[in-house]
Order: sequence, then C-alpha cells, then structure tokens
Amino acid sequence: MANETKGIIDAPDWFRIPAPVDDGATRHLLGATMAAIPLQATDGHQIGLSALHGRSIVYAYPRTGQPGIDNPPGWDLIPGARGCTPQTCSFRDHFAELKALGIRHLFGLSTQDPAYQGEAAERLHLPFPILSDEHLKLTRAMNLPTFETNGMTLLKRFSQERCSAACRVNWG
Repeated sequence: MANETKGIIDAPDWFRIPAPVDDGATRHLLGATMAAIPLQATDGHQIGLSALHGRSIVYAYPRTGQPGIDNPPGWDLIPGARGCTPQTCSFRDHFAELKALGIRHLFGLSTQDPAYQGEAAERLHLPFPILSDEHLKLTRAMNLPTFETNGMTLLKRFSQERCSAACRVNWG
C-alpha cells in the first residue's frame, strides 16, 4: 500500500499530493500591521512580531511530523498539508543566503505546542526559532488562514516578508 494512504512521515509520491491553491485567504495581510501578541519561541524567548525591526520572513505551516509517528488520517489528501518538514529544511539550508539578502529575522510559525516544535527544531538543527501560536491568539487576531483536521486547528501554508507591515505574502 502506498505511503500516502498510510499517512506516515516517510516520503510519499509527491506527484499524488494535491498542491495548495491560493484561495485569497491571505490577501488582507498585505500592508497589515502585525498584532502585538508575544509568541513562545523554540529558543526560549517570547517574540512579538509587531516589535521587530528590519526585514523579516515568517512562514506559516500546518505541522511538522515526528519520525515513527503516523500523520493524521487523510493528511496527504489535504492540499498544502504535506511537506512542512522539507519546507523548514529549505529555509534552514538557505538561511545564510537570506541573511546576506538583508533578512534580519526568520521564523517558522505553527499552532503546535512549544515542546513539539522544540523537538523538530533540535532534530532539524534549525538556526532560527519556530514560534508557537498554540492558543490561536495571533491566528484569530490576524485572521490567519486555517483548516481543521482530527480535532486540530492548523495554519494553512503561507509565507510573508515583513518590514513594518507585510510587504509581500506568498501562498503555499
């Protein structure tokens, strides 16, 4: 049986994974000022995205998987759900290039709790923190796009480059 039907963390057949579609759910973020809500970071700090100076990238994603633990049933059939760990590793692998391009801050953002995220940050050797919005305070304040599955409210995948306000938002 193919891995995409089992929902495990092993690499699926990526050609069978539905691509995310820009449904317009992030359009309101362009030019928006970030809400002043501190979030717990995997480096132990509380980060208020509204207080940052300089160019920042925040990439939101549903959840990272953990080796040996199955993904939720039907995970691979949710557009944009699969691929959070490879996306995070891509940001890790290009971190120095982003810094050289003037990105002062880089953060991952999900609704997973800090302990879960901390395991991923350590296992993936991330040179940047992941932020937890486990209580959905920022998600609700900014009306960030979400989906529900298996009793979890998860962020849809998007990234944004911020100066004082979002100057670019990318879907997927």
